[in-house]
Amino acid sequence: MKIQKEAMSGTLQSNDCFVRIFPSEQGIELNLESPVKMQFGSQMEQIILKTLADQGVDAARLIVEDRGALDCTIAARVETAVRRANE
Repeated sequence: MKIQKEAMSGTLQSNDCFVRIFPSEQGIELNLESPVKMQFGSQMEQIILKTLADQGVDAARLIVEDRGALDCTIAARVETAVRRANE
């Protein structure tokens, strides 16, 4: 699935994350910003990539600004952004 338009999901409040997704022709491009990136960055990236794969997305550019979100919150925000981008 290709992303049709720009979309976003989430907030910049504590324990949440803000996800912006854009169309791309270059596969998956991920820019992750988080105060705990050194500790949990690879785990967060895996969750984001798995969520995209589960949704059938093979080309997108994402900017994820994390503020301490749990794994389930990250997955929900990415899924919501994908759905909004293809409405």
